[in-house]
Amino acid sequence: MNLFSDYHMHPQGHRLQRYDSALLDPWSKAARERGIRDFAITDHDRYHEGVDFEAFRRWREQNDDLTIRMGIELDNDPQSSEAGVAWVQRNWEKLDFVLGSVHFLDNWPFDRAGEDVGFSRRPIEEIYREYAVALRKLVERGWIDCLAHLDLIKIFGFRPKTDFLGYFEEVLVLAREKDLALEISTAGWRKPVGEAYPDEAILRRAKDLGIPFTLASDAHSPFHIGEDYDRLAQLLEKLGIREVALFQSHERRLVPLAAVG
Repeated sequence: MNLFSDYHMHPQGHRLQRYDSALLDPWSKAARERGIRDFAITDHDRYHEGVDFEAFRRWREQNDDLTIRMGIELDNDPQSSEAGVAWVQRNWEKLDFVLGSVHFLDNWPFDRAGEDVGFSRRPIEEIYREYAVALRKLVERGWIDCLAHLDLIKIFGFRPKTDFLGYFEEVLVLAREKDLALEISTAGWRKPVGEAYPDEAILRRAKDLGIPFTLASDAHSPFHIGEDYDRLAQLLEKLGIREVALFQSHERRLVPLAAVG
């Protein structure tokens, strides 16, 4: 199985940086070296001021052997998401792809280093229910093409003892109604939870619902591009997932993985 796409990358990392060749060139170089031929740049919307569409266009033209998509990750940061949504709305036609994600429960950035203490302050079932509500609100808000790391809430390994899938059933059904894609991310393998996002049970249910999938590393460094794709290939084979969703100007097409070589 040839995995050639990666639709979650952060050249800015976690700080505001202006798009230019010095920032972007290492990403195209690393993608080429790792056999990633179709990828999306999806910096966090809180850093949208660094996104320079003209600089991106020049960079894409200079790497015309690759298919590079202009994207953004739109999350629910209580301080910046309102401005992020407004920016996406203004620039929708300039974007190929928008990821939607939940990183906050109220003002708690639950996935950040040192924030795992928050999981001990109330029942894990209550936290998961709140997370599920936040996911549904994200989908209902709109202006996204795909859901990122759907069960990110498990990042530190905390999870309910029973019915894990049940917390995500409603958002999966809603995502299908809204015709969204779902990301399969290798990032969880380098996090404390030690497994891909989302859980296999979620992937099986999404497949049954007919939700298409993108592939992703959630790279915050060029070294992360295509990381653990050998393990990802095994997971896809196990689940019988044999096609990948690609986006251009928010238009989605499905490509059989076996047909790409």
